[in-house]
Amino acid sequence: MGKNSGFVVDLTSEAVYGDSSIMQSSTQIILILIASASPAFAENFDVQFDQPVMDRWMYPFNSTPGTRSVMSTFGSDRETPTQFDARDGQILVAFDIDLVVPPNAGPDNYNILSAEVTMQVQNNLVFRYDPTPDAWTTFLPAADSRRTADSDLGQPIELFGVGFRGGFSAFNFVEDTLFANAGSSYLSPSVRNAFAAGVDAAGMPSDVSNNPRIGLQPKVFATGLINGLASAALVPEGSVMRFAVDVTDAGIQNYLRQGVDRGRLFFAVSALTIVQQQAGDFPAFYSKENALVSLGFAQAPRLRIKIESTPACRSSDLDCSGVIDMGDVVLALLDFGPCEGCPADIDQSGTVDFGDVVLLLLDFG
Repeated sequence: MGKNSGFVVDLTSEAVYGDSSIMQSSTQIILILIASASPAFAENFDVQFDQPVMDRWMYPFNSTPGTRSVMSTFGSDRETPTQFDARDGQILVAFDIDLVVPPNAGPDNYNILSAEVTMQVQNNLVFRYDPTPDAWTTFLPAADSRRTADSDLGQPIELFGVGFRGGFSAFNFVEDTLFANAGSSYLSPSVRNAFAAGVDAAGMPSDVSNNPRIGLQPKVFATGLINGLASAALVPEGSVMRFAVDVTDAGIQNYLRQGVDRGRLFFAVSALTIVQQQAGDFPAFYSKENALVSLGFAQAPRLRIKIESTPACRSSDLDCSGVIDMGDVVLALLDFGPCEGCPADIDQSGTVDFGDVVLLLLDFG
């Protein structure tokens, strides 16, 4: 077993993703690699991205998509539930994991040990801190008999995955992609091309932008927490809000694995903070385009993620040891004969025979 090695890399690179060219600059990435004598053993990555490759205020009337210096999140007016999404102002962030962790090994070859997104508050003493989930019934209109009172002040800020519609996906959605496709009314709910999403057990996303209207209590990836701040307190400017992702949930784990395998991870920050039309006290955060971030006086959204990656084995490496040797030949001989779908059936003939053994010997070493 090789020794653990830790090192810091300042990464400045230009990455081409889909049809867009994106500059990710001054991104400090911390890596801790656990190596072994065999290249097929797992590698552990401890990575911090100091800014996203993309952050966007996903709001119907954002006239500067991808370049706005401040991003906010809030709900729509709950007394007019036919307009906009209930989760009206959303924030999208994306990180290019493939700058450090090799992609395309297959989602099952990654295990997400932990993930934490952090964002820095830009406005001062404007909104109240709520570190606990609120029931969807607290966001119903006053005339709805199911409405319940919120037991504490403020509304939580929540982290979700991201889903796409309108012909877009994680591969082609960029900072200035249209909020909604031509012909859609921005006043309508469920039209945004990228949306805050919960996930099923397989990690497949579904829109949570209108969860109070459909009576859904979504499972959040994480609720925003601020160290040392009391519940219901007004949040000071510069506070760092942390979202520790629940990697123990099977659906969230699968969503993260798919993003790592793809090379890019998307998150959405969302809240049902109660506002009125054109008014309200709601949270705002620094984006990577903010001048104070560029000067080093504020921080952009960040991601720290710990990943265990197991390299995909060659087809002839039956024991996944990283070496084709007599151990693989023995495994082939143990399966000798009809054996459709067996790993030792290298030529996929439906039978493990001398043809497969010859292929093993050709790769020997």
